[in-house]
Amino acid sequence: MDGGKVGWGPKWQHVPMAPVDPILGVAVAYTADPSPAKINLGIGAYRDASGKPIVLKCIKEAEKKIANDPSMNKEYLPVQGLEPFLKVTSQVIFGKQSKALAERRVAVVQSLSGTGALRIAAEFISVYAPGKPCVYISDPSWGNHHTIFRKAGLKTVTYRYLTPQMGLDIEGMLQDLAGAPLGSVFVLHTVAHNPTGVDPTPDQWKRIADVCEKKRAVIIFDTAYQGYATGDLDKDAYAVRYFSDERGLELMVTQSYSKNFGLYGERIGALNVACADEETAGKVRSQLNGIIRPMYSNPQLHGARLVAGVLGDDSLRNMWQQELTDMSQRIVDMRSALVNALNRIGCPPPNAKFTSWNHITSQIGMFAFTGLAPQHCDALKAKHHIYCTRNGRFSMAGVNPSNVEYIAQAIKDCIQGSRL
Repeated sequence: MDGGKVGWGPKWQHVPMAPVDPILGVAVAYTADPSPAKINLGIGAYRDASGKPIVLKCIKEAEKKIANDPSMNKEYLPVQGLEPFLKVTSQVIFGKQSKALAERRVAVVQSLSGTGALRIAAEFISVYAPGKPCVYISDPSWGNHHTIFRKAGLKTVTYRYLTPQMGLDIEGMLQDLAGAPLGSVFVLHTVAHNPTGVDPTPDQWKRIADVCEKKRAVIIFDTAYQGYATGDLDKDAYAVRYFSDERGLELMVTQSYSKNFGLYGERIGALNVACADEETAGKVRSQLNGIIRPMYSNPQLHGARLVAGVLGDDSLRNMWQQELTDMSQRIVDMRSALVNALNRIGCPPPNAKFTSWNHITSQIGMFAFTGLAPQHCDALKAKHHIYCTRNGRFSMAGVNPSNVEYIAQAIKDCIQGSRL
């Protein structure tokens, strides 16, 4: 009989092709383009004024120290991560004078950058938050936010964030959050909102905190650009420190060291959970470890040593902070250069809702939310070999003095062409 052979054929032919990631797909298309004029404005990674990736000087110095230390080894880390890293990473975001840290009520674990921190947080919420609460995410937001929480079995919805003129829709945001059920999850961007670059003011953060407190929300601050946004670590951490110290709110804070240390491939980050008391923090930490153990067992070593080495050395930390200032300022300069170039050639605004291009200079952080429509972005790629996501988000790190005039001319061509 042949019955025992049923199912012995090819097993995975029924698996469908996954859709191309809208952000990573830009990099794939850019790489495949043979044009010498091609420009990548899609990738969220820093480039210097000549368009080249860099390794920070402080990182090079930290690597030398590691290489010359005979006591170093390559043993497994504990599930929670490298202890010197864990000590300093919470101080970076909460501040050395943090009440929560002084009271030892912050549970912290090392993660696979910010994405990994969000996934750990999502799994924890899915298991321990009563009733699997709905997750509220800004519209627009980083493209991976919804997928991360849905993979953990949580429902996601959006709250209003942006006006048609690229300002913060604070009233719409507050109305949507106020309408959420008690105990809902609110995902907030600590600084340099991705993709818009539009952040709340301190007074607006206070109003947001009022709603979070009233709704007894599970608060998640996603922190990808601390120090990179303005060059000032403390200024960029304002929202987290206000919510934690001045309002005494329990919250989760993810951290990524990809952008501000240039450690994109090292995948270094952390998840901090500020709890009501030290005993609760201990229990939360144990359960975070319980999530990590079957997920990836323990985190990466080398990048954690680099971050801890820089943050734990006054000379290297000062060097890092100066490099952060330099990177941040270059992005600010390129925003101004692009707007000046657009104005100089008389480029019309992206649509009738705008009277100028000034929204580009009012935004902060790595990205500019230009207001360009999908058809404009498609034309930039097809006609001018300029690659960006179809929502009009530009990585300003890809703009430099040698290509800013070309980009401006291409934008003008695509806008005027679409109006013919």
